[in-house]
Amino acid sequence: MRRPGSIRRPSTHREIPMRAVFKIGDRAMANAFSDSSLKDLEKTYRANQSIIVHGGGDTVTKIAEQLNIPQKFIVSPEGFKSRLTDEETIDVYTMVMGGKVNKKIVRELQRIGIPAVGLSGIDGGILQASRKTRIIAKEPDGRRRVIEGGYTGHITGVGEQLLETILSEKFMPVIAPIALGTEFEPLNVDGDRAAGQIAAALKADLLVMLTDVEKVLVDGKPVDHWTVEEARSSLPIIGPGMNTKVQAAIEAVTQGVGRAVIGSSAGESPYSKAISGEVGTMITL
Repeated sequence: MRRPGSIRRPSTHREIPMRAVFKIGDRAMANAFSDSSLKDLEKTYRANQSIIVHGGGDTVTKIAEQLNIPQKFIVSPEGFKSRLTDEETIDVYTMVMGGKVNKKIVRELQRIGIPAVGLSGIDGGILQASRKTRIIAKEPDGRRRVIEGGYTGHITGVGEQLLETILSEKFMPVIAPIALGTEFEPLNVDGDRAAGQIAAALKADLLVMLTDVEKVLVDGKPVDHWTVEEARSSLPIIGPGMNTKVQAAIEAVTQGVGRAVIGSSAGESPYSKAISGEVGTMITL
């Protein structure tokens, strides 16, 4: 283990690196931050500008329930799953995502020599959002009902200046998906959509969403490559969870990100293989 302060930085004398945003979901974390995967990430960091946006919802749920704060989830008519976020829950969400989960990842990256900087979307106005006044939920029987939005937000903007400064100094931003609302309140925003919007704002070459499946499945068959239009037409038949990732990929690519990859964090070298296009489902224009 390196001592604090002993982190090496790459030489500044190199060609302009590729810029990649990695979204690490809950179910991908164990593999994405294993010792072998971290070595791959360290190698990736040396050659590219890299940003991590992380999940952590399972940890939020666990701690909230330990605090006797029941957690509820809904599915929208479009198939997007989300957490009902009341005032108690947003406090837990901010504490866990911006604190416990974020700092654990930063510690692991520092341990292997990556100069990571832990942030939430609130810091520097990285993620700006409007508060949803109501959410439409689809019941199991197909009926719809309207629910108060609470502290759930819709991303309206990305303040990229702080991230550009951090990247120019060769640090790696690690971002928790908590946004700043119009009344300066914390808002729960979807991590996949946050990663997509950050990638678009930073004009990233690549958006990678690491999860627990090797590729997107449609009717049980893996998809190697989609155009944006093919991906959009398939949204209605993709299950909750995965369709959010596909939507985030569509949004990123249509806003200028070179390509998006959705794939597994398992296996050897998940970061570099996603960059090289060896794994996952690729989405391009």
